[in-house]
Amino acid sequence: MTLKYRVLVLVSLVTIVLDQATKLYIARTLPLHAMIRVIENFFTITYLRNRGAAFGILATSPWRLPFFILVSTIAVVVILTVIKKLRDEQKLALFSLSLILAGAVGNLIDRVSYGEVIDFIFVHWYDHYWPAFNVADSAICVGVFLLALDMFREEQRLKRQQQS
Repeated sequence: MTLKYRVLVLVSLVTIVLDQATKLYIARTLPLHAMIRVIENFFTITYLRNRGAAFGILATSPWRLPFFILVSTIAVVVILTVIKKLRDEQKLALFSLSLILAGAVGNLIDRVSYGEVIDFIFVHWYDHYWPAFNVADSAICVGVFLLALDMFREEQRLKRQQQS
């Protein structure tokens, strides 16, 4: 197994295990909708179940589960295809895509197992709330941010290369 695939497996496995372990811990130790205030007016642990996507989108659609499973599966295949084509020096892209893949798989495991996703991280600023999320969601967001950063850096590298 090449270094590229070892990184993919390591990052993905660590992220998926962390995601599933935290969800399992929350589901076993808190009643649904329970809240533990961690930082007043900022951060709360809240056990929620989300049948939809971000912000509860498609939560009531009868096609939501097959749709989310299909989209997650397509995302995994596309990410693996892109990773296969990465150059060895594209380490940040590899790390980013590994996080996105792990997040997609982590939430897919929930959807297949429970028909919904377990969320528990609840960030807010006084009365301004962000929807609850989980480790898989965080991995996807961090991965997308790092991938955008990598794309910007790659664009700058190509411009410098053309000027030389």
